[in-house]
Amino acid sequence: MIDGLIAGKIFGQPKQGQGKNGSYVTAKVRAATEQDTIFVNIICFNQPACSQLLALQDGDSVSVAGSLTPRVWDSQDGPRPVLDMVAHAVLSAYHVRRKRDEVQGARNHGRQDDFNDDFEEA
Repeated sequence: MIDGLIAGKIFGQPKQGQGKNGSYVTAKVRAATEQDTIFVNIICFNQPACSQLLALQDGDSVSVAGSLTPRVWDSQDGPRPVLDMVAHAVLSAYHVRRKRDEVQGARNHGRQDDFNDDFEEA
């Protein structure tokens, strides 16, 4: 397996499922390459990351980190590369905005030291 970071857009709606060992979330991410588009099949078991995926909708920008497995999909147009990822972290524009609001709020209220402590933990 390869540890990777994928950035792209959610394709379709993330879905929650229930397995014998607990719940999980699946999603597809459409990532652009230099020549084409590649689809990444995401599965997530980490509950905070699962919740973050479920909050996203079709077309939302996202970055996902996890273990990648490359494979080939036989489409009508011939073989195409595809990636499977077991995600352990999710970052979207919503997270960036929330952090930006926290930074600006900390500076406006004179709590810069508190923010730095929180930021280092994240």
